[in-house]
Amino acid sequence: MKKTLIACLLSGFAGFAFPPVYAASSHHDAHGGHGGHGATSAPAPAKNDLVDGVVKRIDKAGGKVTVAHGPLVNLNMSQPMTMVFRVKDASWLDQMRVDDKIRFIADSIGGTLIIVYFEAAK
Repeated sequence: MKKTLIACLLSGFAGFAFPPVYAASSHHDAHGGHGGHGATSAPAPAKNDLVDGVVKRIDKAGGKVTVAHGPLVNLNMSQPMTMVFRVKDASWLDQMRVDDKIRFIADSIGGTLIIVYFEAAK
């Protein structure tokens, strides 16, 4: 009985343990690609969820990008800094160029910082 109750309680909280993952809409960007590839059925994030950043380095082989960015409120990082992130979709790295201004959402998944949504800044 206790195990069943605990399992029910844990499954009820599972939705709170993992924040939603956003996918970008598919639209052409200045580089001739699709900005932020992703499922077109996923809702676009609210504009105030997006963080401004500048691409500093791209490591396609490692699936990582270095971004100078503003505060990441959802990750309790209140200071602007430059950090290395993995990307949800490796094809996004083909759309980024060093010095590109982007807007993005990052999340910590399994202790790894991952950009789960990005778009070219306008």
